[in-house]
Amino acid sequence: MATDTAINPPSVNRDAPARPVAARPAVDAPLEPTEALLAELAEANDRLETATPDEIVKYAVDRFFPKLTMGTAFGPEGCLILAMLSKVNKDVYVFNLETGYQFKETHELRDRIAEKYGITVAYHSHEQTVEEYEKANGGPLYKTNPDQCCFDRKIKVLRQSVVGMHAWFTGIRRNQSPDRAQAPIVGWDAKFNLVKINPLANATKADVWKRIVDEDVPYNELHDQGYPSIGCAPCTRAVLLGEDERAGRWSGTAKTECGLHALGDNK
Repeated sequence: MATDTAINPPSVNRDAPARPVAARPAVDAPLEPTEALLAELAEANDRLETATPDEIVKYAVDRFFPKLTMGTAFGPEGCLILAMLSKVNKDVYVFNLETGYQFKETHELRDRIAEKYGITVAYHSHEQTVEEYEKANGGPLYKTNPDQCCFDRKIKVLRQSVVGMHAWFTGIRRNQSPDRAQAPIVGWDAKFNLVKINPLANATKADVWKRIVDEDVPYNELHDQGYPSIGCAPCTRAVLLGEDERAGRWSGTAKTECGLHALGDNK
């Protein structure tokens, strides 16, 4: 079972955030992909294909709040969506899948986001600590079976995190990877049984960074050190000149996605 935590690594400020985590809505019947809902989503997707990211965020809040949530790893796209969300509704419940392996810079960014936008992101973690998990698996599983590690510490936790929700934001862009190329603006997410909204699906990396710079959006300091895509510290490296922006993720393996946005069903 996933747990909500507010415990940062020792190197990170433990002071209480300026604004508490938004309240989670009561759990009731899950949203069902009825014919009427799917038709509604298809119409919204077509209509929003040419909309701005801000318009898509507003649509999502108007249509799905308070059953709207967002999971973020504090990538550039996620930080930009949080900046947009702060102008519409700061009470949307936002969480981070705290695997226990994240960079300290990622934790520090959470605090800067809270300070600037008044949105405190909740930590959701696996029931086992890193130490307990590695002991149970004979060592760091990310070295021998990274797919299982991601499944246990991300996918399982996410499935529990979205219980009771009807829709969620993601920061994926279509030009990030083959698995993301066909992402709709709005669509039914059969993997997690809720509506998936991608405000930045049509954006490019340059689009995102222009807004981050122009609007002074906080971002992970590792981006200035050659890390265009940041995940867990043991499975992320800086990229080399000319490499794909996600080449530093699970480098040396055939793995390209943690499974949150990969095509097909997970276990």
